[in-house]
Amino acid sequence: MAKTMSSTISWTTTIFSEKLGHRSDKVRVCGIEDYKACARSLAEAFYDDDVAFYFLDVPDNGGKTREELWPLHLEILEYIVCAHIHNGLVLSIGENHEGVALWMPPGKNMDDWYTIFRTGMWRLYFKLTAEGKKRYFGEFMEVLHQTKVNALGEQDNDAWYLVYIGVTPSARGRGYARKLVEHVTDKVDQEGGAPCYLESSHIRNVSMYQRFGFEKHSRVYLGEQTEKPVPLDIMIRPAMTYTKTGRRMSTVGYKLGSK
Repeated sequence: MAKTMSSTISWTTTIFSEKLGHRSDKVRVCGIEDYKACARSLAEAFYDDDVAFYFLDVPDNGGKTREELWPLHLEILEYIVCAHIHNGLVLSIGENHEGVALWMPPGKNMDDWYTIFRTGMWRLYFKLTAEGKKRYFGEFMEVLHQTKVNALGEQDNDAWYLVYIGVTPSARGRGYARKLVEHVTDKVDQEGGAPCYLESSHIRNVSMYQRFGFEKHSRVYLGEQTEKPVPLDIMIRPAMTYTKTGRRMSTVGYKLGSK
């Protein structure tokens, strides 16, 4: 069975509270002093990502290019990284945080008003265009929340949520993504197992996540009524645990929500 919320949070604080050494080949836990560097790496990693720009590449933005939208793209990720430092887990790898993963532990989120206020995320309401606000607050956040609840069903509050993972273009091919994922999944498995969840914003990444144990569950679209709907592949890694022989197996009785 998956751990309870209280035991998971206790496990998180004891296992992940000590920051690791600043080495290029080791995963480390990031604090508030690292948020700008982590956000910049994610901004570079998601510069060509249609989901990240779904609420920026909008008809009423005055025809701005992605280069012109870069400052706001970066600012949004700074808010998101800060929220995960406060409420979740931010991991990085590389001498300059070239690989970054944002995880939300079971029962946690970044959508409460206190987090929105102290991270500055509330400023987005005044910086996005009318269409951008509609897409971000009225569609994007709601679709992601409801899709996760529907996909995981009764396991939703027990799941680890990989919200963002990105590696800068210059640092790809070094195995950073695998280390950022397995830093959490290995410990989760060793502690008795819990499901993990993510949305893949590019089809090329689906096979990579499958190698990490994630299974494709379904696909949803942002902007179904627009000229260019943006797909998201929903992926779930079933709860796993180690057997006496050292092999990882799905935990008995695990059931996902309906597709």
